[in-house]
This record gives sequence, structure tokens and C-alpha cells, in this order.
Amino acid sequence: MIKAIIFDYGNVIHKWDNDIFLKEFVKLSGKDYNYVVDIIFGQGLHDKLEAGEILNITFFKKIKDGLNLKITQDEFFKLFSSKLFKKVETTISLIKKLKKNYKVTLLSNTNKIDFDNVIKRFELFPLFDAVTLSFEVGHRKPDKEIFFDALKKLNLKPNECVFIDDIKEYSDAASKLGMHGIHYTSHENLIKELKKLNVKI
Repeated sequence: MIKAIIFDYGNVIHKWDNDIFLKEFVKLSGKDYNYVVDIIFGQGLHDKLEAGEILNITFFKKIKDGLNLKITQDEFFKLFSSKLFKKVETTISLIKKLKKNYKVTLLSNTNKIDFDNVIKRFELFPLFDAVTLSFEVGHRKPDKEIFFDALKKLNLKPNECVFIDDIKEYSDAASKLGMHGIHYTSHENLIKELKKLNVKI
């Protein structure tokens, strides 16, 4: 019997696009787009930020120095989080409905910058019964440890939980642990998959 629905954040609850902030950093630095991408993603800095291995201020300083940016820390964080640009209203509506009958939780690969600037300010954030964030856990999806953290907080068995993610590798990882992983491709497909599991909507 399903007792909890666990949601990924990016592109499930909130649309995101790295190009938004990357192009801003291209303008500010005067550097080539691929150079900017390499500085932020190619050297593992972003992964370390999401895994909680480096602090926000360290990430900011390394990117600022690497791109020679003339920008304050607050300006940097605001631009960096601009990638989260549009709420997925159909998911927001769904969360409100599911909350009536199930525990609803969040499990996301994210960093403290996006969490502080966007996620924790999300209007439905107080509705989540539990929150699992990669930078706090020290593990990123598809690592099993991040899923175990969510299960521990919920005090539920894997087969009592549904996990929804727009990245198939991650929903598959949840399924391998005994959870009901759903690859999010559209709202219509999500509803269809939830109904297959007899989830009340």
C-alpha cells in the first residue's frame, strides 16, 4: 500500500535551465560559452557543491576568479539561481490533492544557493512531510544513500513509496531499491502511472 509520494524538484515542480545563468556569466565575463561551462561543470565544482563538499562562498570565489567576474556574492547567487524560472502548476495542484491522503516529500540533487534563494521559499514547501537534499546528505542521486535518507525520515518501507523524477536513471535507481519509480515525462503520463499504482488523486 502506497503511503508516500516523493518528488524531485527540478523540472518536476520547478522548470530549470542552466543556460539562463550560463549566458549571463558569458556576458559578464566576456568568456566563450564552452569556457564558462568548463569552469563551472567541467572541473567538478558544481557536483561538489551539490554533494555538500564545498561551501557556497568557496564555489562563488572559485567561479568569480575563474571567470574574472566583477560581481558581488549576492548578485552571483541571484543570477546562479535564475535557472529555476517557472513553476510547474500542474504538479503544484497535484501535490495539494495528494497531501490529503499521503505523505508528500521532496528529494532533490541541489545546492544551498538554490535552496536558500528558491526552494525553501516555494509556496508549498511547508507542506512537505520530509525533505532530503543532496548537499545536506552528502550524496547525490543515483546514490542509494540519498534514497535511504528519505525512507528513514518517513519511517517507511521502499514499496510504500513512489518516487517521481524527470531523469530516468534516478527513477530507475529508486525502483532498484524497491520503490515505485516513475520517470516524469508529462503530467498526463504521471497521472496515468500513479493510477496504475492505485494512488488516490
